[in-house]
Amino acid sequence: MGKDFRKVSETTLHEGFVVTYNQAVFEGPQGEILERDVVRHPGAVAVVAVDKGEVILVNQYRPALETVTLEIPAGKLDVSGEERIDAARRELNEETGLDSEDLTLLSEFHNSAGFTDELTSIYLAENLVPTEAKAVSVEEEYLTVIRVPFEKALQFVAQGVITDAKTVIGLLVTKSMFDS
Repeated sequence: MGKDFRKVSETTLHEGFVVTYNQAVFEGPQGEILERDVVRHPGAVAVVAVDKGEVILVNQYRPALETVTLEIPAGKLDVSGEERIDAARRELNEETGLDSEDLTLLSEFHNSAGFTDELTSIYLAENLVPTEAKAVSVEEEYLTVIRVPFEKALQFVAQGVITDAKTVIGLLVTKSMFDS
């Protein structure tokens, strides 16, 4: 399915700080023309950091939402040539002041396949060791790191306290690993 679609053209309308906003034209199986907005994104990584039954979360201001959200540490792939697992470790360090050489890929997902190619890779980090946090953005400078019992974090998902998709997915995939 989908193999009979083909891209006819794609034009960049705006190149931003993180994403590129394009307009693309596709041809359907019977010659139908589809015009779509497409957001190109470099991709992202996120980390479910677990330590002694607790998960490490960050309260971080998110400008698009104009509020603080409770999330797992995460960030975009913005270092040229950096492997995803290395980016995950870097983000864990920058945001939490923790490090781990024990990272396991949990899941990958497309954030919103209807309009963006963004792919997020979520890693599980265990055997955490303290290090110095290295905030590189204004939001990171003001985030708060909190430790929450893993089951409480799952309750936060069910109660709508945690609404961030990568955090919901990361916590639920981690739970499914621990349950099996």
